[in-house]
Amino acid sequence: MTQYKSLTVEISDHIAAVTLIGPGRGNAMGPDFWAEMAPAFAALDRDDSVRVVLLRGSGKHFSYGLDLMGMMGVLGQHIMGPKMADDRAKLLTMINEMQQAVTAVADCRKPVIAAIDGWCIGGGLDLVAACDVRICSAAAKFSLREIRLAIVADIGSLQRLPPIIGQGHTRQLAFTGEDIDAERALSIGLVNDVYPDAEALHTAARAMATRIAASSPVTVRGIKQVLDYCADKSIKDGLQYVALWNTAFLQSDDLAEAISAFMERREPVF
Repeated sequence: MTQYKSLTVEISDHIAAVTLIGPGRGNAMGPDFWAEMAPAFAALDRDDSVRVVLLRGSGKHFSYGLDLMGMMGVLGQHIMGPKMADDRAKLLTMINEMQQAVTAVADCRKPVIAAIDGWCIGGGLDLVAACDVRICSAAAKFSLREIRLAIVADIGSLQRLPPIIGQGHTRQLAFTGEDIDAERALSIGLVNDVYPDAEALHTAARAMATRIAASSPVTVRGIKQVLDYCADKSIKDGLQYVALWNTAFLQSDDLAEAISAFMERREPVF
């Protein structure tokens, strides 16, 4: 298995556990993170043994977001001093590559569950917004802090959060850079559930992943693809798409197993 510097990947029972590992205690997002996330999730997407992905941070926090010190060398040469067109083109390329590191999570055809403990700041919020399901511990705190650094958030929060929490909550977080706790995150729909501590959080996340992994992988992939397609379409277009999906993929070995299991009063094995 590929070894990464910014994360670890452990696969068992059709579940890929992806853990952010640094640098530092806050799992800040430095050059290694931005270079490794896209290929790591592309590999998980291709791996037929993986049916669901669990994403968490190591230690007491999910992520402090952008590693400013680690990225200063790269950022400094692109944003400091007078710049010509070539310099601006290089900055645009760098931003696009950083965006792709997070978009790779959203593009993964397997469901991605974010288990959030401690701080989830800036780029960390970009990352969990790209996941399918977000749950957290009571100790979790969230902040869209780019405004504090005079930066317009550009890695995905401004695009992915409005469908999740609405325009009003997104604009408040973006304009103020305020910190919100787990209770507030639950009330605005940023997370689905809050658990009393990290142990309960990760137990629940694993249980959810196990349940998804036990389902038909063809059907799970279809649900995610249909939901993604319908996100910016009319109900009419969405109904037509899911009808075409089932016309193409409904007939499967998984369907036959599901029917057999129902008739035999047992759990299906996919």
